[in-house]
Amino acid sequence: MLKLFLGLGLPFIGVIGLLPWAASKDVYVAGIPFIYAWIFAWFILTSGCLMLCWTLFDKHSETQNP
Repeated sequence: MLKLFLGLGLPFIGVIGLLPWAASKDVYVAGIPFIYAWIFAWFILTSGCLMLCWTLFDKHSETQNP
């Protein structure tokens, strides 16, 4: 269950759940609107979440089964 939350739930909440909050900000990050920076950051964070899931849960099972 933790694997699903880290790999799917956390990115879903970050992108879809917090999107109204991010859209309400009138701030610029490195010259681009915050909403675009938020979405772009979640591209990278989602990859990090998937890597974390693989490292914590699937890496060890892959090394045991040749």
